[in-house]
Amino acid sequence: MTARQRSLALIILVIALVLEIVDLTIVNTALPAIQSGIGADPKHVQWIVAGYSLSFALLLMAGGRLGDSIGYRRVFIWGVAGFTLASAACGLARNGDELVAARLLQGATGAIMAPQALALLQVLFDPLERVAKMALFGVIGGLAAIAGPIFGGLLIESDIFGLGWRLVFLVNLPVGIIAIAGALRFLPTTHAIRGDGFDIIGTALFGAAVAALLWPLIGAEGGGGVGAASLASLVAVIPLCWLGWRHVVKRVSQRRVALFDPSIMAIPTFRIGLVMSVAFAAANAGFLLVFAYALQTERGQTPLMTAMLHMPFGFGAMFGIGVLSRSFLPSYGRTVPLIGAITMASATTLVLIAIGSGWSLGFAAPAMIFAGIGMGMTTGCIGPITFAQMDRDHAGAASGLLKTCQQLGSALGVAVLGSAYFSWSAWVGREPTLVAAAVEVSILLFCAVAATRLPKTIFLPQSTHPVAA
Repeated sequence: MTARQRSLALIILVIALVLEIVDLTIVNTALPAIQSGIGADPKHVQWIVAGYSLSFALLLMAGGRLGDSIGYRRVFIWGVAGFTLASAACGLARNGDELVAARLLQGATGAIMAPQALALLQVLFDPLERVAKMALFGVIGGLAAIAGPIFGGLLIESDIFGLGWRLVFLVNLPVGIIAIAGALRFLPTTHAIRGDGFDIIGTALFGAAVAALLWPLIGAEGGGGVGAASLASLVAVIPLCWLGWRHVVKRVSQRRVALFDPSIMAIPTFRIGLVMSVAFAAANAGFLLVFAYALQTERGQTPLMTAMLHMPFGFGAMFGIGVLSRSFLPSYGRTVPLIGAITMASATTLVLIAIGSGWSLGFAAPAMIFAGIGMGMTTGCIGPITFAQMDRDHAGAASGLLKTCQQLGSALGVAVLGSAYFSWSAWVGREPTLVAAAVEVSILLFCAVAATRLPKTIFLPQSTHPVAA
């Protein structure tokens, strides 16, 4: 392929990245409008957000294996087409159940689409070129996450053709069509040399464990206590994880394809990095859900104003990722995400207290800047830390596992903070935002404690790495 063809192919992959990330965050701003428009209840609200992350996470690694087996471009086109149709179903949903089902389908098709974009990036560019391209993916991904709520607010406020909140989903249709046409024209036809199949049982076991954990949290109702079915579901998590672990150990020992290689868990930076990624993703996704919802329902802000109040958070995140984490992580190691998590915990608590206690929202804007800085310092470090000591032979599986943990963390955060806001506050008799703030700070402090468990030397000296003969 010529340089021009590869650049055009990269644009198609970036479009897919933006579709995936924006649809994870854009819906937050639209939740109150959705709730009033189709009569959705709090359970629907949580599942509309968490369901996308959950189905995405459960099928992500299987989606990657599908591309290895039958071709990245083909599966990419299937994924984009499915995602576009699922977006149309979201925009046409008549009630909460239909919208939740469409969001689950959206996440599942996104899990088919997303791994192919990363795989094709490896095919299109050599190792030195990938450094700049991966950095571009990171910057655009961060901007997409920030722009999602803002774009959602603008679409709802504009109310084109009287569609209101439905536009946040229907806008994907022309973008998806462009991506499919571009993929057919510019993406290469290729797949992995070895197509070893799927670990269906491993995927099912770990997927069942995640579902068993999230279902009772998202389905919790205030004042009702923990029902027998919910308790049984939570109890089932441990044996399901144990069975899944035994399964992947056995498959690896038999030299068969497994969901992941258990040996990589022995690497301290990888193991702790995964723990931090789950905790941080949970805190970030849960906070953004409560922030957007509470501003509109408790303080009467419009979707547009809510979207604008996300901007200080975005600016802070860009500074934290682009300047602080990149500049200080090599020299100060684990101290950087430790300070980042504590900064975000302090600032997000102040924001939620300001909203729930009736303080002037003038307190929220500067606090959101510091919340974004803390967010950027943490998320900007987790990826490099997680892969700092990873053997390249495991890079693909490790990348899929990290992405899966991030999505699971997002789903878990929406479930836990959403339940704290909608249900647990009634049990403890406190304002919903204050209860959510207590949960938020607990998760981020756990992330900070995990950072202290990282080794003092995260990035091994160059001389310790094997050199090819």
